[in-house]
Amino acid sequence: MIRSFAFTTQGKLHTEDVDLFLMPTLLADTNLFLWVDLENPTPEEVQSVLAGVFHFHPLSIEDCVTVSSSPKVEEYTPKEGDLFTPYLFLVIHAVDYSRQDEKFATSELDFFLGKNFLVTYHQKPLRTVSLIEERCAKGAMQIARAPDRVAHSLLDALVDGYKPALDELALDIADVEQTVLQHPGKEMFHRVLQIKKKVLHLRQIIGPQSEVLARFAAGEFKLIRPHLVPYFRDVYDALHRIGEQAQTYTDSLTGILQVYLNMSSNQTGEVVKLLTLITVITTPLMMIGTWYGMNFHDMPELSWKHGYTVAGGVTLLSTLATYLYFKKKKWF
Repeated sequence: MIRSFAFTTQGKLHTEDVDLFLMPTLLADTNLFLWVDLENPTPEEVQSVLAGVFHFHPLSIEDCVTVSSSPKVEEYTPKEGDLFTPYLFLVIHAVDYSRQDEKFATSELDFFLGKNFLVTYHQKPLRTVSLIEERCAKGAMQIARAPDRVAHSLLDALVDGYKPALDELALDIADVEQTVLQHPGKEMFHRVLQIKKKVLHLRQIIGPQSEVLARFAAGEFKLIRPHLVPYFRDVYDALHRIGEQAQTYTDSLTGILQVYLNMSSNQTGEVVKLLTLITVITTPLMMIGTWYGMNFHDMPELSWKHGYTVAGGVTLLSTLATYLYFKKKKWF
């Protein structure tokens, strides 16, 4: 599906759903800027827009249609024989987390940013894109005065989309932290490891994207006008803070895991202690029983009239003495 918008330099909507054959004419008009959004397009639509209208470099088109797990930004400058104008190619990822499924879902969003055009490409419907399209069409905050402004708005909304994922993770971590103290079983151990794995996954997503946005924040690209660089720096700072929050979650989970292991170790120690007590307390019983279990003919105790009573008394007294000794030592 192809959606397209032409805006004036004042941010007002000029034309919507532009025909392909009219796009080159609008691109030639310096008073307009063109935004084309491709959502799950067919190969024919990709070819007609990216190659036919904008003449983008084949490598950037190939990177666009191929799913990539690594964010990146590349600057393309035309050389002799190239038909395209200078543009930036950006690969970024949106994040969604579902507590019900306990899974992270990432959606790739590709940008082709030029002086008077912006082309976005994504396979799945993205709420971020729909939201900014609606704002631009209504002329809200004059976002659509230039393509770099729209690109900033998209990146800003995309980074804001990370916050609900962090909130969901925070709820999971709080739930685990409370439960692990009450029911420290194997299932809880596996759940802590699963959540920690998700947080690490989130950090793996955020890290490379922070590096990409850092280049925008540093004002590296000429297609980003200088007065907009602070806005991109603000987006970078927000993503950096999210990364720090994810690091905090990792530390919290490590602490929870350590508490679980300590509790498991204490439980194991209590079991060993109990078994030791049982063994030591029953030692007199075993010693006396073993001694008189030999049944040698010349053992005087076997023919002694009160031998059974004495042996039983010694057994009880030695067992009671052992019990009282450990009671005094506060083993139980």
